[in-house]
Amino acid sequence: MRVGLITPRPDHPLLAATAVLLTDAGHQVLVHDPSSAHTESEQPDTGPVADVYLLKARTPRALALARVLERRGARVLNSAASTTLLQDRAVMADVARSAGLPFARTTAFATLTELAAGPAPAGPVVVKSRHSRKDDLVVRVDNPAELRRLAEQHPHEPVVVQEFVPNDGWDEKLWAVGRQVFAARRRSELAREDLGSPPPPLDRTDLVRRVGEVFALQVYGVDVVGAREGTPLIVDINAFPGVRGQAGAPEALAALVLDACGKAPATLPAYRPRAQPTTPDSP
Repeated sequence: MRVGLITPRPDHPLLAATAVLLTDAGHQVLVHDPSSAHTESEQPDTGPVADVYLLKARTPRALALARVLERRGARVLNSAASTTLLQDRAVMADVARSAGLPFARTTAFATLTELAAGPAPAGPVVVKSRHSRKDDLVVRVDNPAELRRLAEQHPHEPVVVQEFVPNDGWDEKLWAVGRQVFAARRRSELAREDLGSPPPPLDRTDLVRRVGEVFALQVYGVDVVGAREGTPLIVDINAFPGVRGQAGAPEALAALVLDACGKAPATLPAYRPRAQPTTPDSP
């Protein structure tokens, strides 16, 4: 079986571990760097198509490559359409709320300058870049002065605004790889109070899987805040996040790949990090 990785970073821990599992099981893993000058997107009618591709990149070139491969009949996880939809946080919120998901109310503005020129938000808000990308803007704003300073720094940035929901100060980071759900608590970067130790994790499996159904995703992340009355609120969804430090994630991803190709995932061994070769001391 041939598995394609659409990524400029095949050494990413999740991808690298998954590639080891698949290679050890006798499958071929190929890397397609969308940032390269020579990609299949420029030669859409040449070369064999892999059995399945993992789309671990969200750049325009990566999405273009994924679309070409899909037109040629390839299975891409996640699809180019689903990945593209999650790049626009305003559209993401509309789709989620229309499907009945508990997603934070989200309002779009053409630029931060437009937002700052309008009526001052009532109470704290969270300002985010409208278009999800690496190092995008996610900032809590508590008053008009903070908003004006932010607009001076990023005047032309298209943004969305979400009401800041009083919560316990800990973000719930949830990841799905196929049917498996992983979870962790992380101190919120938006919290300004010291609220002590994280509360015990809650079972959000049904909510996470519902997100996957709505957005037709196989590998994705869901960011949730738990309001003080206990109601979960989704504040963001990400296509193919890193899922770093989660035991069992590489095995789950390898099993998902095999399942997508009609193979038996039970044949996979557990992942064991390989020892790095040592360098002999210089004489």
